[in-house]
Amino acid sequence: MIKMTYREWISNHTEETEAIGAELAEVLKPSDFVAMFGDLGAGKTAFVRGAVKRLSPGAFVQSPTYTIVNEYPGKIPVYHFDMYRIDDEDSLYSIGYYDYLENGGICFAEWCEKIKPFLPESFYAVVIRKSIENPDLRILRIYEKCTPDDTDFIS
Repeated sequence: MIKMTYREWISNHTEETEAIGAELAEVLKPSDFVAMFGDLGAGKTAFVRGAVKRLSPGAFVQSPTYTIVNEYPGKIPVYHFDMYRIDDEDSLYSIGYYDYLENGGICFAEWCEKIKPFLPESFYAVVIRKSIENPDLRILRIYEKCTPDDTDFIS
């Protein structure tokens, strides 16, 4: 097994998590995919909000919990998925997942634990964990150039 390399940040509040998302946005290119992993309330949407502030200034970002996907216009369009309710590949087809992957936008997908076998060939993985010692503290790890086979490191 190949040991995955990553960068790690500590976030003390939502604004710091957003700033880390904005930092990643600086290096994203058309067709990049960012797979988000983390428990409920970990800060996945805050991370995406920070990235979208940089990529689609003025866009109002909220969790796509009920809509499944939110679209944010910009020089490069941004697509924000919530995969929590996705059960199988048929569900991915029904929401247009594969179409979004092919249209040149940047995709952020929360709850990628649910779709590991269907992730693109190469993607960024963002893992956000709450600290055991301090539940307000977040530990963020960003992995580059992941493949679906590389996700075993994510519990």
